[in-house]
Amino acid sequence: MALTAERFIFRLLNFWVLHSLALVIRLFLVGYGIYQDKTMVVKYTDIDYHVFTDAARFVTQGESPYNRSTYRYTPLLAWILVPNIYVTPHFGKLLFVTCDVLSGVLLYRILSLQGLSSNAAGCFSAVWLLNPLPIGVSTRGSAEAVLSLLVLSTLLCLELKRRFMAAFFYALSVHMKIYPVTYALPIALYISSRGSLEGKGRSLFRILRGLFNKNVVMFAAVAGVVFLALTIAFYYMYGWDFLHETYLYHLTRRDIRHNFSPYFYMMYLSVESEWSLVLGLVSFLPQLLLLLLTSVAFYADLPFCCFLNTAIFVSFNKVCTSQYFLWYLCLLPLVLPRLRLSIKQGAGLLLLWFIGQGLWLMPAYYLEFEGHNTFVYIWLAGLLFLFINSFVMVQIISHYTPRTFHQTKKTE
Repeated sequence: MALTAERFIFRLLNFWVLHSLALVIRLFLVGYGIYQDKTMVVKYTDIDYHVFTDAARFVTQGESPYNRSTYRYTPLLAWILVPNIYVTPHFGKLLFVTCDVLSGVLLYRILSLQGLSSNAAGCFSAVWLLNPLPIGVSTRGSAEAVLSLLVLSTLLCLELKRRFMAAFFYALSVHMKIYPVTYALPIALYISSRGSLEGKGRSLFRILRGLFNKNVVMFAAVAGVVFLALTIAFYYMYGWDFLHETYLYHLTRRDIRHNFSPYFYMMYLSVESEWSLVLGLVSFLPQLLLLLLTSVAFYADLPFCCFLNTAIFVSFNKVCTSQYFLWYLCLLPLVLPRLRLSIKQGAGLLLLWFIGQGLWLMPAYYLEFEGHNTFVYIWLAGLLFLFINSFVMVQIISHYTPRTFHQTKKTE
């Protein structure tokens, strides 16, 4: 009997076939990257991967990973990549690829726990597994896949009510990058709401009181101990360099290089001003206000709330690059099942998002490669991209059907 197109798609999205295909694609690109790096002027491997490897080399020599200029990550990453020095220089890429595919496995598991069929869970997890952006980023040697895995591990453990492990993974994720700290309030509200109050008729006072229940305190205590233990250990080993490069640099960072952020031009013009640092800190205020509003409004549907918080953090951040988009794209498959957009509407929003990037890339190219002064055009394109991102988020919120606590309990 001839295999129909529908049956073929469902067979293709079978769990093992889908994840095996995703792994094979990534391994092929890792191999191709080795070939391109050896034979072509334009290299496939991301410059950050060489920074990671150099930092790992310093670690093996008993020195600080921060002896490598521009290494502004946790020493834990350098330690993890020590096999780059002793085993193979491609170990890190293989690790990132593995984390990338495992993120797909966790997405599949979370979607299944939310009541989706095997085929549906496969379809939505394929949005990550077969997406060219995360495939390209991980195979070029970026470590973003490690963070995606930690964030999704946190959400899965919370879905399973394994709060101790959730707190452990959450602490690791915040240690690796600062931005998951934006999940702290919605996680606390989510945990407290699944306790005795069960999220029914909760006033603001009862919501705030719920933050002090035993489950929230336990989660905060475990996460705090793990985070502090890592911080103290690495401060003892590497001193102020660790605190500054891993955390403080990103809080006070004044990146004057062109990026998607609407603030970059202000930073560029005020780089010599005594108000530069103050302006950089003030730029966090719109983020904080919006994060507070979305956390209180949508905490009951934690994956959706984390998706919104991440998209807001990235869109309104004073530094925004293409790799940052992965921070919320890894959560998109958890949002799509309850998103009531037609295919035409969804394609239109996606096209609009890409148009925003294209309009930014055009003046950025002329600045970077042609030497033309296009700073104002880049800034205007960044403002337009912020407007597009905001419009897309509003459309997602207005067409999304959040999970309720009653629905959450039924899937447990």
